[in-house]
Amino acid sequence: MTKKTPFLLSLCFAAGVGLLACGGAGSSDNTSNAAGGNTNKAASGSTTASGDKIGVPECDDYIAKYEACVDSKVPETMRATVKASMETARKQWKDLAATPQGKAGLAQACKAATDTAKQAMSSYGCSW
Repeated sequence: MTKKTPFLLSLCFAAGVGLLACGGAGSSDNTSNAAGGNTNKAASGSTTASGDKIGVPECDDYIAKYEACVDSKVPETMRATVKASMETARKQWKDLAATPQGKAGLAQACKAATDTAKQAMSSYGCSW
C-alpha cells in the first residue's frame, strides 16, 4: 500500500489542479489569500521555490512547465491559489522522493499529472 500512496497523492493533486484550472474562475481573491498567504506577490514575478528540485526528472519537468504556464497564461486572480497548490505538491513530492519507494512512485504519478495538466491547462493556451 505504501507504493500506491505517492501515486494516489499525486493523482489527487493533478485532479485538483485540473478542477482549479477548469472551474476556478469563480474563486475569489479572499480564497487566494487564505490559501496562499503572501504568494500573491510571488505569483506576479518569479516563483519562490522554482529552483527547488524534486529529484525525479518527470516531476521536475512537470513543475517547470506548469509554473511557466501559470506565470504566463493563468489570470492574475487565480494565480495565487494555483501556485499555493503547486507549492504544497512540491513539498509533498520532495518528501516522498526522499525514499526509493516514493521516488519510484513519483515518476509514474508525475507522468499522469503531466497528462492531466496538458488537457486542463490547454484552455489557457499553454502548450506542453
